[in-house]
Amino acid sequence: MKQNIKMIAFDMDGTLLDSNKNLPSDFEDWVASHPKIRCVIASGRQYYTLIKDFPKVSDQLIYLAENGAMVVQKDQVLYKNTMSDASLRLCLKEIEKLPHSGIILCGVSSAYYLETSDQEFMDNLVMYYDHHKPVNDLMEALEMDEILKIAIYFDKKRAEACYQNLTELPEGVAKALSGDSWIDISNATVNKGTAYTALQEKLQIPFEDAACFGDYINDYELVKSCGESYAMKNGHPQVKEAAKHVTAFTNDEEGVMRELRTI
Repeated sequence: MKQNIKMIAFDMDGTLLDSNKNLPSDFEDWVASHPKIRCVIASGRQYYTLIKDFPKVSDQLIYLAENGAMVVQKDQVLYKNTMSDASLRLCLKEIEKLPHSGIILCGVSSAYYLETSDQEFMDNLVMYYDHHKPVNDLMEALEMDEILKIAIYFDKKRAEACYQNLTELPEGVAKALSGDSWIDISNATVNKGTAYTALQEKLQIPFEDAACFGDYINDYELVKSCGESYAMKNGHPQVKEAAKHVTAFTNDEEGVMRELRTI
């Protein structure tokens, strides 16, 4: 990696984390020892979940959460892009036609879901959403919070197949594959790339001095948004094609850290 990088964005699942969801043991030490490089965690995960993953350096990081719907630094919301109630209602009607395991309305303050006995869904919800609250009707969440996105969980890794059948979404809303078991729905202007570009402009960091690492479809815009983009060796073919570089090692081989250690 070139030596004058001023900011780096990191996807989590399939990129920075290994297949067992473990963070590289020296990542936080690396962040702490490179204070002049702005480090951004760019994830579909909730902000309140992400900050718990980096206890040593949480205040040094910028969090591009919910796939770019919200950007937070030191508990200050720098940017958010919320959905309208009308769009949410129309989207939920379409989602109900799919064989999903659960729906999460992801708000600024919490995540909302219908109580269920589906343990697989609950295990995944707790993994990605530290702040979560069951409701009797998803419409209750619209009175309680501003909603950033809808996350839909599919068992048996059926997200990509179901993605093709989600065709009747309202104008101004877009869908994104966020893994083999997740589809995210948000405003069409929401993606990691848009948020990362806005952050570069706010911090006055040139395109060519910003870097990123990603692996899946929801990282496509991210790898197009900076000069030094890396797709993981284990990444999706479309992301590899879009990125400037492909790592020599997978996420299970500390592919990200092997690049960082060259700085």
